[in-house]
Amino acid sequence: MKTWFITGATGGLATAVIKQLLEHGDRVAVTSRKEGAFDDLKKQYGDQLWQSPLDLSNEDDVKRIVNEAFNDLGKIDVLLNNAAYGLYGAIEEISERQMKDVFEINLFGSLRTAKAFLPHYRKQGGGQIIQISSMAGHYSTPAMGMYSASKWAVEAAFEALSQEVAPFNISVTIVDPGGIRTNFVGGNGAFGDRLSAYDNTPTGKITDIMQNGLTGASQAEIDSYIKTTAGDPQKMATKIVSLTQTDTPPLRIVLGSDAYQKIHSSLISRIHALEENKTLSWSTDADDYTK
Repeated sequence: MKTWFITGATGGLATAVIKQLLEHGDRVAVTSRKEGAFDDLKKQYGDQLWQSPLDLSNEDDVKRIVNEAFNDLGKIDVLLNNAAYGLYGAIEEISERQMKDVFEINLFGSLRTAKAFLPHYRKQGGGQIIQISSMAGHYSTPAMGMYSASKWAVEAAFEALSQEVAPFNISVTIVDPGGIRTNFVGGNGAFGDRLSAYDNTPTGKITDIMQNGLTGASQAEIDSYIKTTAGDPQKMATKIVSLTQTDTPPLRIVLGSDAYQKIHSSLISRIHALEENKTLSWSTDADDYTK
């Protein structure tokens, strides 16, 4: 039996993970912005479930809730940082406040929680951090620039963290899911103030899909759309849970064939661009540079 602490626990992927953990007999500490969001599960599973509201934008609140969880549960084996949200629209359409807010939760909220865990993990002799990122942390597209930027930052920060905490027997795994058959599309997340200039551009079309989803679609159209989304949340949850069953968890796992293909394509494209710059790069070295 292991004990987990999960942020953003009302999300679709987190829901699948929580269900599997509880059915396996693990203890789960769940947090969300919504107070009492897990009352029904609490009635069903009793002391196996610990719940608390959590404001990830408040450092003091994060430290307090994490400390309470360790005090109440004694030991926590796994931190699953799942909390995040999407922000869609052209860069020009996104307000200053929206840019700051998406980083506040997607990046800084995850880092605040991880940092609050580290003293406890060192004291207990180790622990595991599983950070949910996204395939969008490896490439960027129109209408998703700020969301992708927040996930690129997550990739960089937690890759460094994994190396920093390794001497303390603390492992870090970054999870890069592709599309998941949850309610991520169709009005979820935040949107910039639409500018008519983008209406008939790829940016506008992508924003329309993310904002309106399947509104007004027939059941046949909904069924057809669902089949174009690769990720099965139950299968993904199983792979995430399995990360705790190995002595050497990987730095990254990619979930979904769409994620694999898009990340692979992006990396190959960047390598080709880098190779084309090789001669230029070498030409700017100082004459006395010692390799």
